[in-house]
Amino acid sequence: MEVWDVYDLRRNKTNRVMVRGEKAAEGDYHLVVHVCIFNKEGNMLIQHRHENKRRWPDKWDLTVGGGAIQGETSQDAAKRELQEELGIELDLEDVRPHLTVSFKNGFDDIYLVEKDIDIKDLKLQNDEVKDVKWASREAILKMIEDEEFIPYYPSFIHM
Repeated sequence: MEVWDVYDLRRNKTNRVMVRGEKAAEGDYHLVVHVCIFNKEGNMLIQHRHENKRRWPDKWDLTVGGGAIQGETSQDAAKRELQEELGIELDLEDVRPHLTVSFKNGFDDIYLVEKDIDIKDLKLQNDEVKDVKWASREAILKMIEDEEFIPYYPSFIHM
């Protein structure tokens, strides 16, 4: 069972929690993080989500992402997601998100990282991630158009 801190509209912790999957009360928000890793050529490391995932099964997605669990900072959650899903150790303690996107029940902190990674060295979390690959912006936009990738706004992918 995954437990999340509840935040108010100004992103202050409320000292309350919610369980993943519960409907958020009006005015309650939770924190989500995404990390996008780019190589020196400007390609993004993307992951193919497992078909057993409740949301967006069998779709390609950004490098990693997930909800911050109770007590975690945004940086802690980003570091944990990288380690859990791909086996990547990356210190994000002093890194601020490059972008925060608000959505209906939360805040999504997005980190952009440049790091050349050998895909053969990754340790995929098999129940969440089927595959990974490097993809250009154009390839990702085509995958969105072909409904193979989670339908992010194209302007977001152009960043």
